[in-house]
Amino acid sequence: MTQTYDLILKNGTVHTPGGADKADVGVRGGKIVAIGSALGDAGEVIDCAGLDVLPGCIDSQVHFREPGLEHKEDLESGSRAAVLGGITAVFEMPNTNPNTDSDERVRDKLTRAHHRMWCDHAFYVGATADNAEQLKELERIPGTAGVKIFMGASTGSLLVDDDAALSRVLASGTRRVAIHAEDEARMNARKDLRVEGDPSSHPVWRDDESAMIATKRIIGLARKARRRIHILHVTTPAELEYIAGHKDIATCEVTPQHLTLAAEDAYPRLGTYAQMNPPIRSGAHRDGLWRWLNQGVPDVLGSDHAPHTVEEKAKAYPASPSGMPGVQTLVPLLLNHVAEGRLSLRRFIELTSSGPQRVFGLVGKGRIALGYDADFTVVDIKKRWTVGSEWLASRCNWSPFEGMDLTGKAVGTIVRGHRVMWEDTLANEAVGEAVRFEATEFA
Repeated sequence: MTQTYDLILKNGTVHTPGGADKADVGVRGGKIVAIGSALGDAGEVIDCAGLDVLPGCIDSQVHFREPGLEHKEDLESGSRAAVLGGITAVFEMPNTNPNTDSDERVRDKLTRAHHRMWCDHAFYVGATADNAEQLKELERIPGTAGVKIFMGASTGSLLVDDDAALSRVLASGTRRVAIHAEDEARMNARKDLRVEGDPSSHPVWRDDESAMIATKRIIGLARKARRRIHILHVTTPAELEYIAGHKDIATCEVTPQHLTLAAEDAYPRLGTYAQMNPPIRSGAHRDGLWRWLNQGVPDVLGSDHAPHTVEEKAKAYPASPSGMPGVQTLVPLLLNHVAEGRLSLRRFIELTSSGPQRVFGLVGKGRIALGYDADFTVVDIKKRWTVGSEWLASRCNWSPFEGMDLTGKAVGTIVRGHRVMWEDTLANEAVGEAVRFEATEFA
């Protein structure tokens, strides 16, 4: 009997856990229900000849600024940029106004996001000294990605920088905790190393040791608390070497910008547009990150999409804010690294799909397999193009990669069987829903 599907992706090179092969993929009810050939009829058929069909790419670190900072970005605009770049799901950070640090505020974001965001989504709960004991309940809210700790680079109640408070946070709950690891005390002591008007002094102030001290501290505290952690945006090879000795308790992330930009070029060329926390460091640092990435140490890639307006970025350093957009350029930047031989396509999939699934315990995402959500990032790995301002969708309307010539681009973004983007054109409506996690599925 001929099967009928809602959607069939035909003639593409499909990347399953077993490898890459020419195949068709059948979708019904938002799920993958068949992988093979001559599958039958479908309400919609997409010809993927000459294209690679990857598991939907997940960006597990974005700042979409809503509520309170919508002049920079909001959940709709940030997710629009995400799907235009090939991202099917994002985890959004809690440093909004107000902070996302309570049951009410988490649920407010989930309500704002439902079918308004273009991609699927989850929200981190911000740890504070005041909510530490409540985190074990807050992390169990369906749609939460877990708890986020800012050891540095934050202000107000989201800054948790002393060992006693950190230990209280780590003792409350069981899910993996995401960490911004920069040592606040060392950075405060080094503020006089900032040079007015010179953003190249940013990595001098926020030096390697600021990152390493925090990474060692939090791993030690996590081990005492018997709590798994995830160290975000690692920028130094020394940290990756140290984390490699503690993989039983610590996973970690690197970003496309730290793998692509180098201080020697970035600060003279981009000025404050290259300013972020932790900083863009030297070419030697960048090359060292690649060495450890190809040794398998980083578990995921996240963009740390953190937009600010042109007017804000135009302020003289250090009055200029740290952060850059990146959710839309994550996939094409890494495909370009694939094209240039620095990265295999298999490792790219591991860092953007199966890695996030493994680290965070996602339900039904991260691979092309029967029963999984029909999330696909369809890419043309040979397409040569230039990042132009007309392509950028973030409300901030700039990118440090504007004008860059790349090889490889997302042609289509499919979320639970919905074609939300094809050839730079969006669907008629957003379909984003909350991501499901093993830890909250039966909460």
